[in-house]
Amino acid sequence: NHRIVKWKLDSNEGQIIAGGNGQGNQNNQLSCPRNIIFDKESNSFIIFDYGNKRVIRYSDQNQKNQQIIISNIDCHGLTIDKNGFIYVCDYGKNEVRRWKEGDTKGELVAGGNGHGNQLNQLSDPTFIFVDDDYSLYISDYGNDRVMKWTKGAKEGIIVAGGNGLGNSLKQLSFPQGVIVDHLGQIYVADQCNNRVMRWCEGDEEGEIVVGGNGEGSQSNQLNYPNDLSFDNEENLYVADSLNNRIQKFEKIIN
Repeated sequence: NHRIVKWKLDSNEGQIIAGGNGQGNQNNQLSCPRNIIFDKESNSFIIFDYGNKRVIRYSDQNQKNQQIIISNIDCHGLTIDKNGFIYVCDYGKNEVRRWKEGDTKGELVAGGNGHGNQLNQLSDPTFIFVDDDYSLYISDYGNDRVMKWTKGAKEGIIVAGGNGLGNSLKQLSFPQGVIVDHLGQIYVADQCNNRVMRWCEGDEEGEIVVGGNGEGSQSNQLNYPNDLSFDNEENLYVADSLNNRIQKFEKIIN
């Protein structure tokens, strides 16, 4: 629908906050937007406008107040750290860069060594997450693994998957959304296995916390889960893409 829709808790309908004026590249249009983050400091939304290969900032108060932050980029994942720096995952270049206000190029923080499966390489990376220590977690989609790059590192470590494509508890199948809770537990949208996995760094295998009951539309099933998010109470939200819905799961007790 080429738009961003904001839904308040328990509401029956959403509110269009960006786009919704048809597919296009004008200031009031989007083309297949894929990712969005909220910048609390500036009270604005940052959107990856996939079809237009650009990252745009929209004011939450004034939809007409827009700023193109990055142009001509094959971005997929976006995240923001506690200092307001934006991290952009460029799957075309197999790298992640950190951007601050006014940057024209961004600083390379992960990958950038070509397409591959070595610890200093990525393969079609998608979603990313940054923790309070500025460690970066990357869904390394083409390698069926999640990588962790600490601040300043020259290579990453495998923290989930990395045992080939598959559906065992040691494996992932085209991972997408990734987030980390306050205990450092890593949650991964294991897309083609229709489940959400939880891993602790150093573990040889993960555990299924949502889905894993086959592809479907029942409340205990997922169909190509795409992205993940927590609220302030660590309830888990799953973008259940082929079911065209967002699923909420109460806080998962350890």
